[in-house]
Amino acid sequence: MERAREHAVDGEPGSPVRRPGTAGSALELLVHGVGGTTPEEMLNDPRTVRITGDATAAVFRRADDTDTDAEERPGDHGGGPVREAYVWCNLTSGNGARALWLLLLPFMVVNLAHWMRPASHGHGRTVRLYGLLVRLAGLTLTVLLVAAACEVALDLAAWQCAGTRLCVRNHSWLGFLSPDRPDAGWWSQPGRRLALASLVPAALTTLLWYLSHRTWSAYESQQPMARAAEHDEETDGTGLGRPGFWYGRRLVARLRAAHTAAGFLTVAAAVGSPAAHHDRARGGPAVLEVLGGLLNATLVAGGAVVLWVVCRRGRSENRIDHGRDPALVRRLPLGSLALLALTLVYAGWSRPHWHSAGRLPGDATFGGLTLAQGLLVIALCVVARTLHRTAPPAVDGGRTADGTPTPRTAMRGFAGPAVAMLACALGGVMSGGVSQRVADWLDGTRHSIPGPPVLLTWQASVIPPLLVVLLVLTVLLARRTWRLRRQEAIAVEREYPGGPRDASRTRRIASTRAMAALTDRAPLMVGVVSSVTLLLGACALAGSLVTGDAPAEAARGTNGFVHGAAETAQALGSWLIGLGFVLFVTWGRRAYKDQAARRTIGILWDVGTFWPRAAHPFAPPCYAERAVPDLTWRMATWTRATGGRLVLSGHSQGSVLAAAAAWQLEPAVRGRVALLTYGSPLERLYGRWFPAHFGPAALASLHREVACWRNLYRRTDPIGGPVRLPGDCGPEVDHEPLKDPLAYGRTERQPLPAPILGHSDYQADPVFAAERELLLERLLPQVSDQRPREDAQGSSGRSSE
Repeated sequence: MERAREHAVDGEPGSPVRRPGTAGSALELLVHGVGGTTPEEMLNDPRTVRITGDATAAVFRRADDTDTDAEERPGDHGGGPVREAYVWCNLTSGNGARALWLLLLPFMVVNLAHWMRPASHGHGRTVRLYGLLVRLAGLTLTVLLVAAACEVALDLAAWQCAGTRLCVRNHSWLGFLSPDRPDAGWWSQPGRRLALASLVPAALTTLLWYLSHRTWSAYESQQPMARAAEHDEETDGTGLGRPGFWYGRRLVARLRAAHTAAGFLTVAAAVGSPAAHHDRARGGPAVLEVLGGLLNATLVAGGAVVLWVVCRRGRSENRIDHGRDPALVRRLPLGSLALLALTLVYAGWSRPHWHSAGRLPGDATFGGLTLAQGLLVIALCVVARTLHRTAPPAVDGGRTADGTPTPRTAMRGFAGPAVAMLACALGGVMSGGVSQRVADWLDGTRHSIPGPPVLLTWQASVIPPLLVVLLVLTVLLARRTWRLRRQEAIAVEREYPGGPRDASRTRRIASTRAMAALTDRAPLMVGVVSSVTLLLGACALAGSLVTGDAPAEAARGTNGFVHGAAETAQALGSWLIGLGFVLFVTWGRRAYKDQAARRTIGILWDVGTFWPRAAHPFAPPCYAERAVPDLTWRMATWTRATGGRLVLSGHSQGSVLAAAAAWQLEPAVRGRVALLTYGSPLERLYGRWFPAHFGPAALASLHREVACWRNLYRRTDPIGGPVRLPGDCGPEVDHEPLKDPLAYGRTERQPLPAPILGHSDYQADPVFAAERELLLERLLPQVSDQRPREDAQGSSGRSSE
């Protein structure tokens, strides 16, 4: 493959603009979907050349199509358009450091909740309140993760194990911290042990800052095309066309400063609070007592500043924001780090009569975080319901006879709060899992140390009931899928008439269709799981506060069945949460070493990191902030240089990138681009889960603004589906479902059994080439009509609508 050579093709930013050629100039720009692929596979040619871009994301052509006049020689490429492939898979699956992104999974999920708000017009304050609540939920997740690291390093290791003779005997590496040794050293005092152990959560906070800053420099710093804003979310139903939508540099920097400061302040509170409590209770030196009070007051003030920064106005999308925040915001992490250093000095001051016993006050911390997260989710439900109820009928595809919106929007507007709840649950499982696993490793079953906070044990104990609910739901869905398979079997017999019948072949096709339909049941799954999680989380919090004991101890003296169930749930939950942590670490380690496993994780990020980091700065970076400007620049420069016809061809997630890039074009350029989508989740996933940006109004607006649009899908595809535009626009965009397989049995054209393709190989269907040709034919009159105006104006090749 000739990737070493770089070719300057007309239309690149540095190329001179030439006079538009004939109307026969045609280009198909291919954008692949999830999981990635190679340019050789996309272009069906073993010899490809990178014409623009870098090792992360680039545009490729066949080696035979790299001449400057390739577009003018259609006979050299079968009479069709010149084909280019935009390869962006390395944005989500690259080197081994991407395995660290697994640590950021709860942050990614809560960031998705920000973009899942219901569509609403004319309720700016309510929309801003929704964004604020999600940002606050994201802040609690940062504090929760750092607090879990404090629980492991400070409480379990430095406070409990290092202060217990039996535990130190089994873990000799903690010996220099033990106060029970005859030669107890300088580090044996509790405050100094805590100060030393605080380096672990401080290092975690620093790692999160580093990952965010590193990806911020590579992703959020990509400059989109400068242009005036012509999109209005009030009329077009989306903000994806705004100039600053894909440039979130300033907001991410602001949130990163606040979350980093929150992490350091959490560590400072975990170290300083026990020392201050000891100084107040023991009546120690007045200077230490006063200093402890001042430090606590400063921590509260720092927390208030963090909340102020997070609560400030969110994204600025109507323009490309190159501004910088005030020095107070930018220096907040350094100020919190300095406060942490002062706290370490204060905690490390000599206190000979201070001895560690019991647990650190972790129950109050985790209990407060759990309560705050539950209240934020409930408030989100209220705000989301308000937005959904006030949405105009056109936004949600109409209303029923009683005035309620039709249910195409996932979970009737509650998708955002439900996903935020799942993000909090993931954070709880990760923090509880690491705490439980480390406690088991330090203590085993000898009960030499008190162990993690009681609340974490309660939260682990509700996992078995949640799994029972999931099992029941899975059985119900399996039953429904079995019934649907029987219906699809009848439909398959009708769609493939004639020829001998093969029962096993029919079952395979029907089963594939029925399984693909499960995607449409995802809102039910998410709704049930999030609701049950909220209810069980509330029960766990109440149980820990009322009893103060773990479930098994709290159930002593009750009915035998209740006590046995509590013991079983506690033991099984502890085992499951520990197993989950081990599997999580194993998966991350495998992804670090194995490119294939890393690509699997990349598929998850392909879907989860499409959106900018608007709610959490430590979420994995938004690859679309690089990919969308790439596509926009390529389309704009090629059409300006050639004046030719351009078909933007997107598969799967690539169709979402294609739509986002089309919205970012100038209106004159957008009107000269045809859109071909296949296996597209634009309506089936994005339209339902992100109705504020991909709802019916937004997709109808896109259809009006591009030259023409066709969408291909199969009933066997679990991801792609119809666009479902309202009115007469629907059949104009959506092709009837493609046959899959192409032939039921052996035919003259298919002498071997045709495979069931599902989500892949759309270009293997003859309909694909036919529809692409029809799009090019529809573009031809428009390009010809625009050329006289371009020549008369002597412009650089831009047309006007």
